[in-house]
Amino acid sequence: MTTKGNNMDGKVAFITGGNRGIGLETARQLGKLGATVVIGSRDLEKGRVAEDTLRSEGIQVESIKLDVNLAEDLQAAYNFFEQRYGKLDMLINNAGIQIEIEDLAPINETSTVSPAVLRETFDANFFSMVELTQLLLPLIRKAPAGRIVNVSSALGSNTLHSNPTAPIYDVKLLAYDASKAAMNTFTTHLAHELKETPIKVNSAYPGWVKTPMGGKYADMNLEDGSKTSVMLATLPSDGPTGKFYHMDTELPW
Repeated sequence: MTTKGNNMDGKVAFITGGNRGIGLETARQLGKLGATVVIGSRDLEKGRVAEDTLRSEGIQVESIKLDVNLAEDLQAAYNFFEQRYGKLDMLINNAGIQIEIEDLAPINETSTVSPAVLRETFDANFFSMVELTQLLLPLIRKAPAGRIVNVSSALGSNTLHSNPTAPIYDVKLLAYDASKAAMNTFTTHLAHELKETPIKVNSAYPGWVKTPMGGKYADMNLEDGSKTSVMLATLPSDGPTGKFYHMDTELPW
C-alpha cells in the first residue's frame, strides 16, 4: 500500500458517487495518503456536506455536481479538471445503481425483468461510465502514472455465476450483473489499448459491504470495503493491469 509522503502528494483523485458509502470512504483513505480528492455527487448539497466532513479530518478535498446520466455534468467535470489541475491521476468509477431488489438474496427473475430496468441500470452503470472515462482519458494521459479503477462486483463474474459451488450462484440479477460484466469487459479492453502506457486499468470488487446497496445482510464495513479501490488506485509501476481484484485476490471474469 502506498503511504502518505510517497507518491500521493500532488496527485488528484476523482471518485464518482463519492458523497456516501464506499465512495466516501475511498475518498477518505486516498486523502489520508496525501492525495487531493474530488468527489462527484448527483446532489451537490450532499457532496458539500461530505466535503466539509473530509476537510474537518484534514483532507484536501473538493466536490462537484455529477449526475452520470447528464452529458452536461460529464463535460463540466472534464472542464473542472482541465482548468484547475490540467491532469487527473486517479479515476475511480464508483457510482452505480441496483434497482432490482432491496436486499441481496437468492433470486432469479431473468424472464421477467423489464426493458426499463435494464436500460436504467446500463445507463448508470455502464454507458455513462464509459463516456466519462473516454472524456477524461486525455487528462489521465497527462498524469505521470494514471490509474483507472472500475468498481465492479462478484455478481459481474460469469465464471462464478456458472459455478454451482460459488457463493453468488443463486443471486441472479440480470440487469445489475450484466452491467457489471460489461464494465469488466471495458476494463480488459481499455487496459489492452493502454498497455504500452503507464496507465493501469483494473476492476475492483469491494466485497459485500454494509451500504444501502449492499443491504442489511452485508458483512463488511466501509473501511474494508474501500481497500480494494485504494489498492488499485495506488498501484506501483510494476502492478497489474486489466485484472479483477478483491483485496489481494484476483477474481475470475
